[in-house]
Formats: sequence, C-alpha cells, structure tokens
Amino acid sequence: MERRTFLRSITLPAAGAVVGVPSFARLAGASTAPAGWRTFEVTTKVEVTEPKGVTRVWLPVPLMTDTDYLKRLGDNWTGNTSVTRLYRDEKYDAGILYGEWRQAEAAPVVELTSRFATRDRSLDLSKPNPAAAKESPATLKKYLEGTKLIPVDGVVLETSQEITKGATTDVEKARAIYEWIVDNTFRDPKVRGCGLGDIKTMLETRYFGGKCADLNALFVGLTRAAGIPARDVYGVRAADSKEFKSLGKSGDISKAQHCRAEFYASSYGWVPVDPADVRKVVLEEPPGNLRLADAQPQRARAKLFGQWEMNYLAFNYAHDVKLPSSSGEPIAFFMYPQGETIDGRKDSLDPGTFRYQMTARDVSA
Repeated sequence: MERRTFLRSITLPAAGAVVGVPSFARLAGASTAPAGWRTFEVTTKVEVTEPKGVTRVWLPVPLMTDTDYLKRLGDNWTGNTSVTRLYRDEKYDAGILYGEWRQAEAAPVVELTSRFATRDRSLDLSKPNPAAAKESPATLKKYLEGTKLIPVDGVVLETSQEITKGATTDVEKARAIYEWIVDNTFRDPKVRGCGLGDIKTMLETRYFGGKCADLNALFVGLTRAAGIPARDVYGVRAADSKEFKSLGKSGDISKAQHCRAEFYASSYGWVPVDPADVRKVVLEEPPGNLRLADAQPQRARAKLFGQWEMNYLAFNYAHDVKLPSSSGEPIAFFMYPQGETIDGRKDSLDPGTFRYQMTARDVSA
C-alpha cells in the first residue's frame, strides 16, 4: 500500500459501502437526525474526458471529525476505478476520496454520495459561554501559522495591527477585522471560481476585489496576524437559503462552492463569520444595485459575525494540499473535484470540460 508522510489511507470496502457513520445515525437510521438537524445528500459524479495514461481524481468528503453543527452520515461510492482509497490528511484532517484508472480505461467514471446532517450556528457574543468546547493547544498553534498564500508577517501583520489598534479582547479584534473587510472589499464577479486567496498581493496592490476564498482568507490572515487562531472552512452550498436568495443553492450545485471562516476565542470556542457573503448580498441580492447601507446587506452584516445558516456542506480546513499520487504541485485549498491525466491537471473550475456534476437534495423527511 502506498504511504505518504502527511496522509494516512483508509482502505475502502466493496463499492457501495458506507464510511464514517456517527452514533446517532446508527440509532435513528441514515435518513433521520435529532430535532433541529436537517439531513442532506450530495452526489458528485466525475467522467474524465480524453483520458491518457493513468487517470486520477480526488474528491472532497464532509468534515472527517464531527462538530456541533455537522455530522457525517457516511460516504458511498460506485464506478469503474481500478484503485479507490479514502485518505485522511494528517495536518488538517481533510478527507480525500482518491480514484485511479489504468491506462486501458477509455471512459473513467466515479460517483460519490455523501450524506450528512447540519444545524444552524448562532452564538451569543454578549456574554461568555462556559459550555464552549475547548480546543487543544496544538490545534490552536496550527491555526496561527502562515501558509503559502496567507502569510502572517510583513504587510499582513502591519495591516492587522493598524486595524486592531485600540481593541483589547480577541472578539473586539476579530470584529474590527471583520468590519474593515466588509467596508473595504467588494465582490468581483470577473474572478474565476472562488478566487485564489492570495492576501499578500491583495494588500500590496490595494485591490480588494475578489470572491469568498479571497475575502475570507483575508479575514483569516489578518486575524492570525493579530494572534488569534482562525481558519478557512471550505465547502459547498447544499440548499436554498431561508433568508437571502443569493446565499443558497439546491439541485445542481456544481458551481456552488463556498469558503467560510472561523476564529477561536477561549470564552466562546470557534466563532463563525463570513464577511465575503455580506459583499455577495450587496452585489447579488434582489432587486440588485444594493448599497452596503441598505437593509439586506446590513441584516447580513449583523448576522454573519457569529452565525451561519447551515444550508452548507463543510469539507475541510486544509491549505497547501499535496494530493496523494499526484505529479502536480500542491493546491492552495481543496474545495473542488480534481483530476489528472498524463497531460497534467484538469481545470477544476470548468465542470463542462472536466465533466463533473454535483447535486444536492434534502432527505430530512
């Protein structure tokens, strides 16, 4: 079996087996969940066009470790792969379903179905929460470190210090950074996919246009530079929003990937934020042509510091990901299906060329 220093592989049972079912699913059945939770199913089908040589794909799966807002209900897979393994990234705990086809396979196909349960997140930041789950020192240290595209020194540190001047608590500092991003950035519809998350370039050029992987990476980097653990949460929208039409997607979610963010405060645990979605509401919420001062953006601005609507599948927190068995360079983050042939890496931002489709449905009933 292939080994990597940074990954451990989990040998998958026969096709159709369910991997990673939590206790409440075993008790209640895979299609039900306790009160307050919704159950979803996301299916990703990949058909690799123009396969040459050995063909490989990598698909993200739901968070490998359950949280108080997302529980795994198992992963099913089918296809004509010659090798299939479920890898678990040692540093970030990211789950990676790996599929490989021999050179002779003319029509590579794999289909992954992930079932999971979610419930909305809402923290009262007006008072400490004595029941907040404590995080390990090793984990907090990890989410203070810089990455290739999210450094925590130089212009990032200087900007963070300027923004948080006068703030004393972790929540006050994080709030100042959140408000600064909402006030100074904008959603740029010309950016491909969710953006790159290259915050050093953003700050040096003073061009603050981007999408979720840019704007929320900016929050993460500036917050880490302020000495507060923070992390991106990479995933995909899986249902319509109850409040904002622009912040939901159901059915075909092939292009509904979304990056969120969290920071850690000892009195509250991990706190959900999403300044990028505030700017998305400004640009895309009906009737259009909104200003930041309008009612919908202001409602989103107040809500998205401490709350998440969980019409969303969270995949992982991973950065600088080396895909197992890949000949290519590490990817900045793992949110899209990835594919590779002897000709190199497929374009993960073009589902039509790469031929992948993601669909979501609510199976709570």
